[in-house]
Amino acid sequence: MTINSTPQVVTIAGSDSGGGAGMQADLKTFQARHVFGMSIVVALTAQNTYGVQASLPIPGDFIDAQFQSLAADFAIKACKTGMLADSEHVNAVVRNLKQVDFGPLIVDPVMVAKGGATLLAPEAVATIKQELL
Repeated sequence: MTINSTPQVVTIAGSDSGGGAGMQADLKTFQARHVFGMSIVVALTAQNTYGVQASLPIPGDFIDAQFQSLAADFAIKACKTGMLADSEHVNAVVRNLKQVDFGPLIVDPVMVAKGGATLLAPEAVATIKQELL
């Protein structure tokens, strides 16, 4: 029997429709580092090189479903956060990370896009510090 020895990692972040940031950038980085990347979508953005035109947080129950789906099938060895939108979504991620073993956690508290758009509600900064870190 052949066992896949490629490390499996997951990004827990927002999706950048322009492909230059967010989980798309994380997945490109994972690929370049020869690890198998997966994603848990926390928010969607309508974004291009001019900026962020809109964003939409994903419902918490769908975030839960994504965590459960990956945990049931993969041997994830590390995870990374990115855009988490607001306190409600930070808490959803924290709740799920307490239930699964996705290995070491890298926290990248994405707060503002390069063009200046706010990607993290101001009250969520304290939630990240108190609950995620």
